[in-house]
Amino acid sequence: MKRLWIGLVVVLMMVATPVVAAEVKVAYVDLQKALVVCDAGKAAKGTMGKRVKEFQATAQKRQQNLKVLNEELEKKKMMLSADARAEKERDYQQKTKDFQRFIKDAQEELQREEGLLGREILEGLGKVIKELGDKEGYTLVLEKSNGGLLYADESIDLTDKVIAAYNKAYKASNGK
Repeated sequence: MKRLWIGLVVVLMMVATPVVAAEVKVAYVDLQKALVVCDAGKAAKGTMGKRVKEFQATAQKRQQNLKVLNEELEKKKMMLSADARAEKERDYQQKTKDFQRFIKDAQEELQREEGLLGREILEGLGKVIKELGDKEGYTLVLEKSNGGLLYADESIDLTDKVIAAYNKAYKASNGK
């Protein structure tokens, strides 16, 4: 019986040896850094900055118009009939609601646009990571910024390589 166990252990060791001998190559990428530092991320940030400024300018104009309307209402309040005053107050309240709706819609639209831009870039980064992983023979590439990676030596950080490869692909696809 003892010989059977020893034989079984020897067979298992022979079978397991190739698995142990296979090289496991692991790396990680900081996707948050790549998203912010890559050319597409910088372009998206610029685009979103312009959109925010456009909405802010429109909001300031509308807010100023509301302020002027409110001041006029306060000045003429005593001179207006009850019906006229009620009509002006309803008009002011409606414009205030419209302004609040505009702000809410603008915020939602900006978040949606930012999400779309971010997803496009992340998809591109994912393709680059897969290509690099295949080309350089990585067994596993982990994501750093999600909080799942507690420690890793910087020598296995592929972030800068991924950014460079993605920038190259981004410039090629945009004709730059």
